[in-house]
Amino acid sequence: MLATFLLLLAPQVEAPNPAAQDVDPLNGLSKAGIAAADRGLAWLARHQREDGSWSADVGYKLEEGYRVWNTDEPHVGVTALAGMAFLAGGHMPGRGPYGENVNKVVDFLLSKVHQDGYITANETRLYSHAFATLFLAEVYGMTERKDLRPALQKAVDLIVSSQNEQGGWRYQPHVADADMSVAACQVLALRSARNIGIQVPIATIDAAVQYVRASAVREDDPEWSFQFGSQPGDFRYQPDYQSRATFPLTAAGITILHGAGVYADADIERGIKRLETQLHRFSKRYGKRDNEAALGHYYFYYGHYYAVQAFHIVGGERYRNYLNVVQNVLLSMQDTETGAWPNRVGPGTAYGTATACLILQIPKEYLPIFQR
Repeated sequence: MLATFLLLLAPQVEAPNPAAQDVDPLNGLSKAGIAAADRGLAWLARHQREDGSWSADVGYKLEEGYRVWNTDEPHVGVTALAGMAFLAGGHMPGRGPYGENVNKVVDFLLSKVHQDGYITANETRLYSHAFATLFLAEVYGMTERKDLRPALQKAVDLIVSSQNEQGGWRYQPHVADADMSVAACQVLALRSARNIGIQVPIATIDAAVQYVRASAVREDDPEWSFQFGSQPGDFRYQPDYQSRATFPLTAAGITILHGAGVYADADIERGIKRLETQLHRFSKRYGKRDNEAALGHYYFYYGHYYAVQAFHIVGGERYRNYLNVVQNVLLSMQDTETGAWPNRVGPGTAYGTATACLILQIPKEYLPIFQR
């Protein structure tokens, strides 16, 4: 799985090097990276539906593929990510060139809040619910729209009640098992909600930290457990020695700990070192081999959505090195004519474009959830 993921990172053509261009010393972003994000936001604005949503394929990951059950339908999760991309670019609700686009996202998501608090449409699942909750919480912190608070509390209550006995979450509410990637989405949503005064039980956060700790790979694990491809510093998909460990899962594990208020400890340090090792291996191959990067696999996008947050919190040279690499890759992947990013294995182009814009703009720190 890890080898496949690394293959998906390398671009088909050699990209421009942001390090050789003007770079903002405060956030490490190059002019080329910022301009690419601006083109992506323009593409998103052009493709927003009248109801405020973006169309995408609703489905689920299946091994290394993506199984679709509703094609080209309004997608709660993709819409929330697109809304977050505008916020991360500094576009406030109702203000500026994309202010109305953001307002339409708010209205669409509020219209999909069910009686039990579940934010869903066209069979989207708990991933999408968490992204929608995160977006609405960030908007509430900016505007304090009165209609947002009750919807947010209901959405948070659903997340809290859906946490399993291990401290994690799964694809659907109120199920017995859990996994790292879904848990990461929920913790970020809870942190954002708690930041703006929505009630979140501390016991829920503590249980999530315990879940992540149980998924961390350490040097003193049984020797036989490393036969399944994990290395010290990795975070597994589930707290099971036979569960897989990948770059995206490790980045998600670190992000959960950060989201829970843990910023420096042995598990985080091991995890960052592990990500750096994998990033170094990739950068040595950079621009030297053809592979599937142009597909914009969902592994690539959700992995770097978490990795940029993990490295951003750590800061310093580690963060600058990471950002240089990921900007290079994203610049090479973008369609320079349309401004979109591909996602042929996953929900679709709107997902790829929204997530790429987020990765490139999280360092701006316009949103509290992405601030150090």
